Amino acid sequence: MAVDDKHISYRIYLVAVFIFLMAIAIVVKLTNIQWIEGDHYRQLAKQRTVRNFVIPANKGNIYSADGSLLATSIPNYEIRFDAKAPKTEAFEKYVKALSDSLVTVLGKSGSYFEKELRKARENKNRYYLIARNLSYTEYVKIKGFPLFNLGAFKGGIIIEQETVRKHPIGKIAERTIGYDRIDPASGVEVGKGIEWAFKSYLNGKDGKILKQKIAKGQWKPIRDINEVDPIDGYDVISTIDVFIQDIAHHALLKQLEDYEADHGCVVVMETETGYVKAISNLGRAEDGSYYETTNYAIAESHEPGSTFKLVDLMAILEDKVADTSTVYDSHGGIVKYYGRSVRDSHNGGYGKVSLARGFELSSNTVMVQAVYENYKNNPAKFVDHIKSFGLNKTLGLHFQGEGRAIIPHPKDKNWSGVSLPWMAFGYGVSVTPMQTLTLYNSIANNGVMVKPQFVSEIKEWNKSIKKFDVEVMNPQVCSPETLKKVRAVLQNVVKKGTGSKLYSKDFSMAGKTGTAMVNYGKAGREGMYYASSFAGYFPADHPKYSCIVVVHKPNTANNNYYGADVAGPVFKRIAQKIFTDAPSTNKIKQLDSKIPKQEISYDKYITESNKKSSKIPDLKGMPGMDAIALLENLGLKVKVNGVGKVKKQSLQAGQNISKNSTIVLELS
Repeated sequence: MAVDDKHISYRIYLVAVFIFLMAIAIVVKLTNIQWIEGDHYRQLAKQRTVRNFVIPANKGNIYSADGSLLATSIPNYEIRFDAKAPKTEAFEKYVKALSDSLVTVLGKSGSYFEKELRKARENKNRYYLIARNLSYTEYVKIKGFPLFNLGAFKGGIIIEQETVRKHPIGKIAERTIGYDRIDPASGVEVGKGIEWAFKSYLNGKDGKILKQKIAKGQWKPIRDINEVDPIDGYDVISTIDVFIQDIAHHALLKQLEDYEADHGCVVVMETETGYVKAISNLGRAEDGSYYETTNYAIAESHEPGSTFKLVDLMAILEDKVADTSTVYDSHGGIVKYYGRSVRDSHNGGYGKVSLARGFELSSNTVMVQAVYENYKNNPAKFVDHIKSFGLNKTLGLHFQGEGRAIIPHPKDKNWSGVSLPWMAFGYGVSVTPMQTLTLYNSIANNGVMVKPQFVSEIKEWNKSIKKFDVEVMNPQVCSPETLKKVRAVLQNVVKKGTGSKLYSKDFSMAGKTGTAMVNYGKAGREGMYYASSFAGYFPADHPKYSCIVVVHKPNTANNNYYGADVAGPVFKRIAQKIFTDAPSTNKIKQLDSKIPKQEISYDKYITESNKKSSKIPDLKGMPGMDAIALLENLGLKVKVNGVGKVKKQSLQAGQNISKNSTIVLELS
């Protein structure tokens, strides 16, 4: 027995020692947690139960030049109820009044809300959903209801807010208005257009609110007030004119659809200021529809074709190496340089014609000869002119992704004997449509080259924060003598040259057609297609607007891919509508029989206006701006809801017109 007792004693000692050591380890660990790692664990516990949440600042609005909303932040509110917060006396006193009040905003019955609120209190629900997707007005109204007006801790109201960015005019100019958001895949902030370029003004400064974690992973505010109040962003006033934008968008869309083109762009710019009044960039989807995609006007640098011949004419006249009257032989429409042929689009050429006439007819042979003969011994001098016209570098716009210009130089390793003659008719060079337009606009603006602008002002309510004044890039791109001759020739292009189909005796236009083969240099001409363009300005004598239209890859089934046929009509449609619908352009308005017959079949608006009908016309499917102009010309007052084409009209087609009566149009 003594031996057994001895073994038992040893075991007791071992257990006691083990317990003693465990106790020491626990004390050491507790001491370590309390004094060494205590701050870390306290902070970790706090982070898991109490956290600062960001309150996004309301972004500023983007407005058009005429005050229309292009982009705005719509606040959405969500209201929840902490059913444990109100004292029993307060809850019983106000629950019925609260329920009856909620009916006025949310519908349903008072008995329904009272039942749900009592159920939430019985279940000790601290995050019961009252309503979501509320407007600011609805939120303010509910916040003032009985019980809720006691505050978060006494009344149990919990308010959540988020903002949603909306474009009231729909898809029009969507790419230029742009976006600024967080990419969900990468978590990186991404954006485009005005939203991105001016985000430092638009975004404001976010606030912070402290929230506590409650059941089921939900969080509720700890206090009624924010830790840091958000500061709203400023408003951005764009240069876009919704009226002109609508015209440009639909004119381009119609032509793209008619020619089943791949993509295209149009820009309308105010001559004196460089303010972009309209810009549309449309690409074709797989289903054949068109939508705003890449900002082709700014980002797509490509060979311009014959619109580049303006550079030839300006350089030659500036250096006085030839004049508009200098005669050149088109040599049957073919001239060769280093074994490669330059051809005119017209078989057989144009015979012997003046430089001016060669430009008006867009003769490749004439313009190439004029450039090559005068600059073959010093091609750098011709390239220097291109640089002086600003075509060798980007415009420095606020937007990301501006296309890079490519202008070869004799010092380049890939310069060859055909580089100079090919440049003369717009090949071997690469510029963006916006760069081309900027040059043409300088001719319209008496030689003053101004930078294109998309924003005119930053505002805080009615207070101006910053104005974007006219920015002169070159005060004189050429001499007054050259300017006078160039403007005359550009006007003759429309009167009697390649743009003669666009001519109208009632309003003047000037410009240049262009047709370029894109990807022609690739082996086997893989992917080669045509790009049709027209660049110019109107009215020709006293220009107010400049405009460029580029249509890529039109259907060539009928060999009808030239700039005058594809891009020119878009230019004409825009000029015609602005001219007729906005009398300030020429201080006259002619919507009667003075408009020539050839114009009547071109435009439904002109057609209807000339009818002088005494009946309400059928407007369904007509672009909104067309319908407004037509109805006002018929003596009616017009109210419009929405943007786009007419979907419904309040006065039915065929009704007698009552002067000064009001018609409401619903646009899609």
